[in-house]
Amino acid sequence: MPSRQSRLMEETYVRLNKHLGAKDLDIDLYRIVMEEQASVATEPTNVTYEEVQCPGTVQPAIWCLPQSASASHVILYLHGGGFISGSPSSHRKLAAHLAKRAGCRALIIDYRRAPEHQFPKQIEDVVATYTWLIQDMGFSSKRIALAGDSAGGNLTVSASLAVHNLGLEVPAAIAAFSPWFDMRTTGKSWQRNAKTDCLVLLEAMQGVIHTYVGESSLDNPCLDLLCTDLKGLPPMFLTSGTSEVLEDDAVLLAENARSHEIDVNLLLVEGMQHIWVLMAGNAPEADESLAQAASFIRSKMAI
Repeated sequence: MPSRQSRLMEETYVRLNKHLGAKDLDIDLYRIVMEEQASVATEPTNVTYEEVQCPGTVQPAIWCLPQSASASHVILYLHGGGFISGSPSSHRKLAAHLAKRAGCRALIIDYRRAPEHQFPKQIEDVVATYTWLIQDMGFSSKRIALAGDSAGGNLTVSASLAVHNLGLEVPAAIAAFSPWFDMRTTGKSWQRNAKTDCLVLLEAMQGVIHTYVGESSLDNPCLDLLCTDLKGLPPMFLTSGTSEVLEDDAVLLAENARSHEIDVNLLLVEGMQHIWVLMAGNAPEADESLAQAASFIRSKMAI
């Protein structure tokens, strides 16, 4: 049974959908509203922030710097927002909570967004920042984890695949919260959870998919993540709520990854809505999920 705090998130999503659930999505309105919605976490204590210019960003990225955190380990955090919204500012507190629990710093980047920039520009931006962390900032790939939510969860895998295909060393770990992988919307949870998901609607999502994908083929390996060969990618922590239509995205990606001999930790949290971890510091389910993700990251990066 969801906690009182998580039920409040459901109510907020219901109100949002009165304005954002239409087929013809007002992207400017969506960006404004989601900027506020993604800020429902508490402010984590003993964390400072710094802006930094780096490759792969439109606006400055944000360093999240917990006190006493390892300076040699970093989480590259990729915000959600359907590839069309979200920013380092909107996800600053969520990334900081995760970094603090993992005992390292985090970097949140402002990758290019659709429809102004479509696939694969977002992946290119993540790869550019990842390469910068290694070549210019001196981080070892074994001490870098990719983490993200929703569309950002997609980027943790698609960018890792792009890195691998370029012949570069992949990061030490992936952590994806409510990840969105299924560009064909074929997962059974689209029907099974249609009445319990308070935010994501199939009709609206189909428009978002076209906005991101454009004229690219869904057979592209970085779009067809549920079926493409993932061999060589890092260990993965994947988590989804059992009330969200994207539940099977995590389940099916886990099956594909395991078929290619990848270590996967799959966590399905009963009754949770899309990206419940946004409630970090405010809801027990969010804190527990982040704690498990942080433990996974720590083990894979040897912090």
